[in-house]
Amino acid sequence: MPFPALTHVAVTVSDLEASTRWYARLFDSEPVLDEDETAGGFHHTVFALDGGHLFGLHTHPGGVRDGAFDERRAGLDHVAFACADRAELERWAARLDELGVAHGGVKDAHYGSGVSFRDPDNTALEFFAPPS
Repeated sequence: MPFPALTHVAVTVSDLEASTRWYARLFDSEPVLDEDETAGGFHHTVFALDGGHLFGLHTHPGGVRDGAFDERRAGLDHVAFACADRAELERWAARLDELGVAHGGVKDAHYGSGVSFRDPDNTALEFFAPPS
């Protein structure tokens, strides 16, 4: 049986309003869902990305307990968005520059190329292209 594809990624944020604005600029779109689950105090905002993928922003009762994101802790290391090739990757690096989002520039490796950047909670994000 083939393993199913990813359908969505959700990250916990400390300031839902600020993160929603930041991701709306990055994705150049507005959320398709913004709702509270009042029974548990949980809130989620969801963006629809190309290819049928969803990207969610979550808040939880009691807020953030352990500070900003740190990929050195057990759990998520980073989220990578697929680019078809290095040219598309370079266009995304330029788009990050337009948005004023700091990034590490295009880095090449034998397994592909990437541009690393961070969201307002320091969550590690990347645009990634396979090797050419």
